[in-house]
Amino acid sequence: MLSIVKSMSLQGLDGILIHVEVDISAGMPSWEVVGLPDASIRESKERVRTAIKNCGYEVLSRKYIINLSPANLKKEGSMLDLAIAVGILRSMDVIAENNLESTIFIGELSLDGSINQVNGVLPICIEALKYGIKRVIVPKQNAKEAAIVSELEVIGVSHLQEVIQYLNDEIKIEKESVNLHEILKNNQNEKLDFDEVKGQESIKRALEIAAAGGHNCLMIGCPGSGKTMLAKRLPTILPDLTFEESLEITKIHSIAGKLENRSLVSERPFRSPHHTISANGLIGGGKIPKPGEISLSHFGILFLDELLEFNRNTLEVLRGPLEDKTVTISRVGASLTYPCNFMLIASMNPCPCGYLGSKEKNCTCTPRQRELYRAKLSGPLLDRFDIHIHVPSVNYQKLEAKSGETSLEIRKRVNAAREIQLNRYHDLGIYSNVELTPKLMETYCKLDAPSNEILSQSFEKLNLSARAYSKILKVARTIADLDGSEKIEKMHLIEAIQYRSLDRI
Repeated sequence: MLSIVKSMSLQGLDGILIHVEVDISAGMPSWEVVGLPDASIRESKERVRTAIKNCGYEVLSRKYIINLSPANLKKEGSMLDLAIAVGILRSMDVIAENNLESTIFIGELSLDGSINQVNGVLPICIEALKYGIKRVIVPKQNAKEAAIVSELEVIGVSHLQEVIQYLNDEIKIEKESVNLHEILKNNQNEKLDFDEVKGQESIKRALEIAAAGGHNCLMIGCPGSGKTMLAKRLPTILPDLTFEESLEITKIHSIAGKLENRSLVSERPFRSPHHTISANGLIGGGKIPKPGEISLSHFGILFLDELLEFNRNTLEVLRGPLEDKTVTISRVGASLTYPCNFMLIASMNPCPCGYLGSKEKNCTCTPRQRELYRAKLSGPLLDRFDIHIHVPSVNYQKLEAKSGETSLEIRKRVNAAREIQLNRYHDLGIYSNVELTPKLMETYCKLDAPSNEILSQSFEKLNLSARAYSKILKVARTIADLDGSEKIEKMHLIEAIQYRSLDRI
């Protein structure tokens, strides 16, 4: 007897509707799974057969053919286990319900029939709507995540026997629901706050500008000057996360298995990989490409501490994604594209020993050592930083001073500046100044004659590249927005030029 059950598979963030066709017939006992399954799907026959047996149903010695349609697309992962089991049970007449046209089944089976959590449920549910799906049956652990898509009837189950009884109308299972308002409440980490950073007012100002415009920032300073401390508190002043941004972040983290029992990511990501990370770990990879650190930082921050300790070849792979805001990973098995619209924040020492320019300790590096050290950061990658600033050491008097502004006070100004940008660009499909194209800069970054003369002189003296020129204008535009100014004034431009400290070396 032939039965057809629906499920879904993922290719990147795109969902593919899978028809699980099960045929049980007389003949030489065998169990074949066809339709380009990977190893985990081919192994499902043992999980499914044993789970059905341990639920009290006899799996007869017959010829079992399971086809995963469309057959020309590669399928991977164990999330099709539940659909295969339901298909077999329908062919065995254990499940009587035939009205499954608008239902999909997602879940991995244990040998005792328990249904285990899987990755990628949220993007699957979002994609399921495009195929006219009305109901999804998912593992209980994934039910809250799936219920974010309120248009679907989400049924959370924990055991195969529970699925059989539910489909046979022997038990009722309530539709899963979540309180989005509760989830989206501000969950900023109260243990971290900018008022804990003593002194460094100019650096705080630069980071406020970076947060307001989405600008990449490089901090250069001696060990102990507070670079890492400042970077870790930057998420507390970023603009409030919108529901659409939260949904897109959650989709990526769901695919990567990084949700950690959360139904929705309600704060901007902050990723800080170790300097030993590989290029694949940074941009994503694997036989079936998975999101890397830059995609996990989407709409948040990627912090590279001790930037020049990273492998140079690893750093160079960032150049394209920083401009395109997407990354395409090509492998033999698949070529997938993930979004990666992140702020790159990095810190570095001024020299190998770390004390060049320090008032407390003398630098022990030779000029040649300093030159080789700085050469690890290529000019094209340095150009991707809108802001690079020197972080001075803090003296005792500043450490004893009263606390400065809180993160909440700074975030209010950042939100106000972002609101100006959203209103300005609402018809253009961009959300912040950092996304301005050269064409749009002609409209929104106009300079008066005195400002134009200042920028011209700076361009010649600092030997700026065309990219650095545009970065200065974008930062000046953000400074003007923080001041509530419609035009870029001379003082805004001068301040923006000051944030190109490495160009002055």
